[in-house]
Amino acid sequence: MASARVLLFGASGFLGREVGNALNGDPRVAVVIQVGRSAPDEPGWARHDLIGGDPDRLAAVLRAQRPDVVVNCTGRLDGTTAELVSANVLATANLLDAIRDVTPKARLVTLGSAGEYGVVPTGAAVTEDSPARPVAAYGVTKLAGTMLVQSAVDSGLDAVVLRVFNPIGAGIAAGTVLGRAAASIRAAMAGGVEHIQLGPLGAYRDFVDVRDVATAISAAALSAEQPPPVLNVGSGVAVATRDTVAMLADVAGFTGQVREADPAPARSGAVTWIAADLTRIERTLGWHPKYGLADSVREIWG
Repeated sequence: MASARVLLFGASGFLGREVGNALNGDPRVAVVIQVGRSAPDEPGWARHDLIGGDPDRLAAVLRAQRPDVVVNCTGRLDGTTAELVSANVLATANLLDAIRDVTPKARLVTLGSAGEYGVVPTGAAVTEDSPARPVAAYGVTKLAGTMLVQSAVDSGLDAVVLRVFNPIGAGIAAGTVLGRAAASIRAAMAGGVEHIQLGPLGAYRDFVDVRDVATAISAAALSAEQPPPVLNVGSGVAVATRDTVAMLADVAGFTGQVREADPAPARSGAVTWIAADLTRIERTLGWHPKYGLADSVREIWG
């Protein structure tokens, strides 16, 4: 896809910032229009709240910008069930409706989650065809968004969901385990405290660098061929969360105790092991992760 006009929702967020960098650095992109609810009043930006905004206003943004590709990096990890539905389901539904009505030839790239799979067999990487059995409202709402996109693809829309596993890197959200760990370590070191307290760290997770996620999104957005409707994006390796937190503490120079006394997070506490099978994305888009875990952890600490 040459000389593409890309409309990027959630451009100022953890993922969106890196996606913007990847797209702006790609010679196939003519322009990236960054969209946010508090966007600056300057060229290259458009203002719209995809989660809480009016659908008519969304249609007007699409009509004004005439994108070849729409990338949605908005969403919520936590909140009430209603908030999760609004951010992870209704926002996707509104985008699908607007694209059908205004720019039906545009490609939509939106983000799913490993949380859609739920509990999986230990030791077997999950493929896109693995059963989706989410264990909490977060995963349920992400799966609902994915199913809406799949239905739209069946009806002729050019769209793809990238099921992102556990993205990590600079600016990671405090609502994630490594984001909480980093914030807790900073506070402990600033206050002279010799311990931090987190939830259980025995689970194995597939941590993927946010920069790698961004290049996967760019590859899906700009592929000359329409991608499959669902693609996994991860490192392909399950790593003990406890070991990853210990790596972060070592990078930070924190020698205190890590206590695992807080409750497990509702959205993923029941999942003890998960890793992505990357066969499909490697075959169809030629994408594979480039950054190792140690480099990603260093980026978290900065």
